Formats: sequence, C-alpha cells, structure tokens
Amino acid sequence: MKQVILKCCIVLFSLSIYSCSLKKVDNKTDIKKPNILFISFDDLRPEMGTYGSDVAITPNIDKLAKRGLQFNQAYCQQAICSPSRASLMTGARPESINVIENYTYFRDENPDIITLPQHFKENGYETVNCGKVYHGKFSDMEKSWSMQPDYKALPYKVNALVEKFVDPDNIRTFKENKAKMVAKYGNQHGLGMGPAFECVDVPDNAYIDGVNTDMAIHIMKEHKASKSDKPLFLGVGYIAAHLDFLAPKKYWDMYDRDDIKLANQYKGPVNGAPMGLHASFELRVRSNIPKYGKIPDSLALDLKHGYLATASYIDAQVGKLLAALEEEDLLENTIVMLWSDHGFHLGEMGVWCKATNYDIATRVPLIVWTPDQSEKSRGVKSDALVELVDMYPTLCDLAGLEKPKHLEGQSFAPLLDNPDLDWKSAVFSSFPTPALREWAANPLSKGMRETYFGPLIQDVEANIKEVMKDKWNRKLFENDLMGYAMKTQRYKLVLWKDRKNKDKAPLFIELYDHQKDPKETVNVADQNPELVKELIQQFNKGWKGNLAPIKADNSLI
Repeated sequence: MKQVILKCCIVLFSLSIYSCSLKKVDNKTDIKKPNILFISFDDLRPEMGTYGSDVAITPNIDKLAKRGLQFNQAYCQQAICSPSRASLMTGARPESINVIENYTYFRDENPDIITLPQHFKENGYETVNCGKVYHGKFSDMEKSWSMQPDYKALPYKVNALVEKFVDPDNIRTFKENKAKMVAKYGNQHGLGMGPAFECVDVPDNAYIDGVNTDMAIHIMKEHKASKSDKPLFLGVGYIAAHLDFLAPKKYWDMYDRDDIKLANQYKGPVNGAPMGLHASFELRVRSNIPKYGKIPDSLALDLKHGYLATASYIDAQVGKLLAALEEEDLLENTIVMLWSDHGFHLGEMGVWCKATNYDIATRVPLIVWTPDQSEKSRGVKSDALVELVDMYPTLCDLAGLEKPKHLEGQSFAPLLDNPDLDWKSAVFSSFPTPALREWAANPLSKGMRETYFGPLIQDVEANIKEVMKDKWNRKLFENDLMGYAMKTQRYKLVLWKDRKNKDKAPLFIELYDHQKDPKETVNVADQNPELVKELIQQFNKGWKGNLAPIKADNSLI
C-alpha cells in the first residue's frame, strides 16, 4: 500500500510540471522546420512503468509514452556504449564502420561519414549537445555540433562534467584504488574503482545529469530569446543508470525495498553458448563487489535499488525538460525522441551489466512524440521490430530532410501515421565473445587477468573448452569470434562465427522461441534443425532483405 500511495503522489507531482503538455497541434504550413529534442540514456533497459515494470517509478516517461508512440521491440546494434552510439549517430552498422569496441573512434575509421547532428547542422540547424550522446571523448565536436554549452552561464559552480561521487569516503576510496592500479598497470580503463552505488541527500545538480538538465533548459531559453531563424537540434544524454549508480537520496526513498524483487533466473540458457555470457567483469571491478562467486542477495538488492533510483532520477530530469519546452512555447514545433543505447542484466542469467546478445541486453526503450503525428499512433505501444540505426533516417523524414546515401536503417516515420503497418521481418545485433572480453568489448587485458579475475577467467575458459572441444582456439575466440543475433517476431537466432571468415559454418548456434520462452532459458537449436536452416536463410538475406515493404514515398508495396 505504501508503494501504491507513493506512486500516486509521484504521478500527481509529475502532472503538475507536465500537465496536458503533449497535446495535438494542428498542422501549420507556415511553421519552420521542427526542433529536435534528442534524449539518450546510458545502460537503461525498459525498466519503466510504461514498459510493464511493476516497481519502477517513471511518471514523466510514462506520460510521454501515453502521448507518443512507444516501441516495445526496439533493438540496439551492439550492447555496449561506443559501438551502439557510433552506429546510431552515423546511421551505419558497427561492422560497416569498424567500431566493435569502445576504443575505436568512428572518425578515425570513417573520416568523411556524415553523422546525424552533422546532417542537421548542414541543413540549417543549430546543433548542441549536453551530456553523453556520443561515447565519452568521441564527441565529434568539430563536425557534429555548431556550438558548445556554456556551463559558466549556470547560476552555480559546476565542479566536474563527469560522473563522480559526492560522499567523501567514496571519493577517497576511488582515488586510493585508482592510484594503486595506475602505479602497477598504467591508466587502464576500469581498473581501480570505488563502490558500485551511492545514496547521499543532495540536490539533483550535485550529479552531472542534473547539471546537464539545467544546461539544456538554459539553451532552450537562450534559443527562444535569440529569435533565431535556425531550428534547434538539442542532444541531452543521461548517464545515471550506468555504474556507478549515483542518484540523490530522495530517489532512493521513493522505493520500499520489500517491493523490489530479485531476478529468479540464476543461470544462463540450458545448452547455451559457453562464450555467450561473461562473469560480470564491469560490476566486479567495483570496490564493494566480490571478485569471485555469487553476488549475495542483500548486495543484489542494494544494486537493483540503486538502478531503480537512477531510473527515477533521470525520469525527473525528462519531466523538467518537457515542462521547459512547454513554458518556452517550443513544444508545438518540437519532435521528442527518447532512447537508450542498450539494455542491462540485473542478475538475469546470473549476469550483471550489458555486453551480451540476449534480449535483456539488446532490447531498449524507444519513444517518439511529434506535434502532428496521427491520432492513430498516440498512446500506442507498437510491437513493430525497429532498430536504433533506424532513428537517423526517421528524423530526416520527420524534419523533411534528404537522407544521406550511406544509411543502413529504415525510417519508421510511416508507423507514426499508421502503427498497424506490416514492418521489418527481423532486426540484427552482434557482440564479440562476451566471455573473453572486457565490458568495453576489447580482449581481456593483462591487468584484468592478473588483478581481479584470474580464477574467474580460468573457470570461463575451462567451460568453453569443455563444450567446444576441438573447435577451441584461443586466438580465434579472443579476437575474431562474433555472435551474430537475428530477432524475428517469434525467434532469436545467434550464430557464433569467425567474423573474418563469414562464409564458414557457424561454430555454435543458439535458437530461442520467444513465444514459449521469452526469457531465453533453453537453446532449442538442436531440436529444430529445419527451423534453424530456414532462419539461417533469412539471416543470410541481411538487414536489406528483412526491411518493411515500404516504397520511397512511404506507401505500401
């Protein structure tokens, strides 16, 4: 009962800052090109009320979904930050741009590719980014963005534009651990971390997501006051759902811990790929997490509580953005697109974090609202299969821009007019050997092997060798083995192949029947050889062979 009352209070509060704001606006021929509010989340799976979570408190995102079009089957192209974001921002798939781990800058491999914000910039938009839209330092400032946010304009001092702890003890722990690791191994990513979560009674802008909300609202106001003829493309990227789980205490307090349920799927799929799951490396480098063995239930509850708190924290930021759009009279000519870069395991399959090919890691929230979309799509929850790589061509269509020739997605703008259209027959994602790579998708470093995970990695390798027998090859498995996943309306097929010799037969095949087994608990490939053969034929048609039957003018074929 406490939880129900609290949810009602939160919803009423959200309505007070956001009431009836997402209303239908009549088409006007004299309205200039629409503004774009491009809201991204880091590591946030569809853990929201509107997506069926029975515990997450996310009234603002839920409200947006009731006014826009929600995609229930949206998939990333790779469940890791940089490849996913580089793919959707360039409109090309990870292997096409040769970005399959976090350390390759897409511009180094594709110096002349036209990104999504660059295309809008070159077509008369003011483009600006607050927070994590691209991955980390690969922000493409020169080509994608026409201006930088001026954080000095905020009415308070911004201490850091990165994720950081507030609690002095946590700050000290992080600094000490980092110094020890740097002294021994150099500044390797992920080594020497602080605790996995923090709960401190501070205002929203004590953390970077609150700062970026304030900055984005300032940009909206400045843009409106300037009376610029240029429409605004505003990217706002939130990172709170990424480890470490940092959110003000008031968002932790929204939850009754008795209402938080832990995952009951303790192991990976029966007969699943031995290289398809990892040992939760990203979580285990945190100072308060055991390096070996099961995560205790009490700690797992803390972690899930922290994840939910971050979801509510960034939901509140979304509510502030949308309220500001209305207050500045920008809403009637602004397209809102809200998305996450990938999903996240919270103990499902015995795994924590992202970096797998399973639905829990590849399925993402995606919600679109436009002022003039068809009433037939408002408040609809579509089961159409869509991909993050589809967002680039979709925004081009919605803004009336020509689409660059290199794009490898399909605009789902027709679904905003008619959500009942037959759509893609399959979508695609991939991940290189999760078991033998760090969460950044790079092969395990010496520091990782020696410092934390020697025993874990020995167990993982022993399991792979036992299952794969004479197919085991360390060089191949660590460097070139790729899991290629295809999701249809009913099935998930994963083919484990040598990515440098794709014509060779798969080394291992996984098949999951989502109609009977939505949690992917049993690999049924061996029991269904004819179905596997049929699905491989569909897989071999590639993304082009599985597009929706729509003509260039968005009419049915």
